[in-house]
Amino acid sequence: MTIQGFASHPYRPARCLDDADTLHEECGVFGIFKHNEAASLTAVGLHALQHRGEEACGIAITDGRNCSLERHVGLVGENFNKPKVLKRLKGHTAIGHNRYSTTGGTILRNVQPLFAELSIGNFAIAHNGNLTNTRLLKNRLVEHGAIFQSTSDTEVILHLVSQSRESGVINRFIDALHQIEGAYALVALTNDMLIGARDPVGIRPLVLGQLEGSYVLASETCALHMIGADFVREVENGEIVVISKDGLQSIKPFETQPARPCVFEYIYFARPDSIVGGRSVYEVREEMGRQLADESPADVDVVVPIPDSGVPAALGFAERAGLPFGFGIIRNHYIGRTFIQPEQRVRELGVRRKHAANAGVLRGKRIVLIDDSVVRGTTSQKIVQLVREAGAIEVHMRIACPPIMHSDYYGIDTPEKAALLAATKSLDQMCAGMGADSLAFLSVDAIYRSIGIEGGRNPAAPQLADHCFTGEYPTALPDLEEFGTIGTGC
Repeated sequence: MTIQGFASHPYRPARCLDDADTLHEECGVFGIFKHNEAASLTAVGLHALQHRGEEACGIAITDGRNCSLERHVGLVGENFNKPKVLKRLKGHTAIGHNRYSTTGGTILRNVQPLFAELSIGNFAIAHNGNLTNTRLLKNRLVEHGAIFQSTSDTEVILHLVSQSRESGVINRFIDALHQIEGAYALVALTNDMLIGARDPVGIRPLVLGQLEGSYVLASETCALHMIGADFVREVENGEIVVISKDGLQSIKPFETQPARPCVFEYIYFARPDSIVGGRSVYEVREEMGRQLADESPADVDVVVPIPDSGVPAALGFAERAGLPFGFGIIRNHYIGRTFIQPEQRVRELGVRRKHAANAGVLRGKRIVLIDDSVVRGTTSQKIVQLVREAGAIEVHMRIACPPIMHSDYYGIDTPEKAALLAATKSLDQMCAGMGADSLAFLSVDAIYRSIGIEGGRNPAAPQLADHCFTGEYPTALPDLEEFGTIGTGC
């Protein structure tokens, strides 16, 4: 076993000021079996998934006997674009991970993949999602002698595999999955296998592809497209896929349940060029804009997206409403989590570092601003002020998803309920706080219709993980019930 890159990033500043007012996915995963360019292809796949986690990245690879591991704080392009790094990753089967940390700074011991030399051989694992019984399991494992090196819930899975009394790696892996609750899309490797798994209701995504006879696993289809792989199918909810020299084996160790994929993959997280649940994410977001125009029209002169994620919905809104579309807000793409923090006077400019008003589109116009979601509302308030100062005479807000009223415990970094704007304010109060002339959100049923579920939401059997809107969580929440809180994952 070789571990490289085991050093913290020399400088990793605090997040951008308005980061706390957006939703964040925790991570993306990738895996490829038996390909002579496994390391470089994994790096490219992770680059395609960079939007799912921008704070750390890692690759584990095996040559059939030995495993090498590179884990770094920072972007994929900062760490895996160097030939000397890829040369250290010797092998043909690899898994990779992008991470977004939800609390505190990113530290290398939490960066994935995680690796251990077990009695059954080398085992590495990477995880997208969040377990809801981590603390209960960790307490039990520590009592039985486990020594934890990280604060990641992924390490819980590693210890469960290690301590299992079942025979063989797959039986131990299944035994571990039967003990965990919550959301997960997992990729794991041994010396001779690549393994993928989704939680019983399929909250977090995982897809299967093929490249030149090699199987590929990824969080999104955009990663398959980036490396030239063909999409085969989605890994089903509750399914384990085991890829070895004998081909692909599908194992379904759980009682069959209806799938409930995360609604925010469609609204925000997935890249627009990805396919989720057989639907183009871009087309779904455009349809959300059309549905929003039907439900909450606005008597305005121009439709303006809050870039970048509000663009498809704004195009759909403008098309359905028969209104002009204009880029009234220009986003600065050269600011991010690596942005050097300026002096206090510049910091106070806040949102202006990320968004600039395009006065030529806004001046003297009645505008409707289209955004994909509202979390705390602070960014919305700043943008309304920004466009008014640029000369807009009326500013109406339309949000292409329902009000976020409940915290997520499955891998989305949402604040506590008390910090969610829609959980604490009425619609009129939210509108007044933003300084808008009107405010409206898309309905839950319209979200379902946009995804292609014509009858809307079935209250008796919801088809999506939509708990942030409805408060109906798709799994048990043991740590919340026992301790009043659930830790962050990945």
